[in-house]
Amino acid sequence: MKVLDLFSGIGGFSVGLEGAGMETIAFCEKDPFCQKVLQKHWPDVPIHSNIEELDGRQYRGSARLVCGGFPCQPYSLASRDRLGSEDDRALWPEMFRVIKEVRPDWVALENVVGIIDMELDTVLSQLGGEGYTTEVFILPACAQDARHIRNRVVVLAHTYDEGIQRGEEPRINGQNWQEPDDKYIERCGGSGLGVQYGEWEAAWIPEPRILRMAHGVPDRVHRIKALGNAVSPPLIRVLGEVIMEADCYFRDDYWYLPDE
Repeated sequence: MKVLDLFSGIGGFSVGLEGAGMETIAFCEKDPFCQKVLQKHWPDVPIHSNIEELDGRQYRGSARLVCGGFPCQPYSLASRDRLGSEDDRALWPEMFRVIKEVRPDWVALENVVGIIDMELDTVLSQLGGEGYTTEVFILPACAQDARHIRNRVVVLAHTYDEGIQRGEEPRINGQNWQEPDDKYIERCGGSGLGVQYGEWEAAWIPEPRILRMAHGVPDRVHRIKALGNAVSPPLIRVLGEVIMEADCYFRDDYWYLPDE
């Protein structure tokens, strides 16, 4: 499955998704430091520097998944103003435009939990208007053994094929289709992506402690900023595995079988 990675940062989404067997075919990232990181690790993958100038139609038919963590500052609880859609950094409309131009089968979005009471309804409504069925998760980095909580909202969207849109019951090897369950996503004590970290919450901090006063580290400020904006690749890898597992049920007649 080929991926168009938007708001790529240092490539956290692509590291995770490629670990699940996908292939990144293009990035979109404006930060010069992050661009250097992407060029180092994906020297043959093009980087678009401005999403407002990106024409998604060039990836229609090739990118089956569009992913990205659009800027969180307009919604972050750490922000003083929380201007939401009034913030000039609120770039969901541009990401949605690209999604409509690409028309991928899958969309994976990431943002801070502060988006829930500000923009999430708009995101889900607009994706639904384009024929996407959506699921929303709040996923902590500790679900993949990171030693901090780092809750993030993840939206997973899929557009179904014609048979499913007609309301027909999918059949897999003669059995009724069921949504992928936790057997595909158990990675943390049997609790899956929705890990219940319980007593760990009191002991773990929301974000990792970074030695912000460390001296002699090249590009220290840029690295801290990039890490702060990045997703947790191991968590995204599990999400990618779920997508790959589910995708096989939707694509071919081999998986979509009649009753008899």
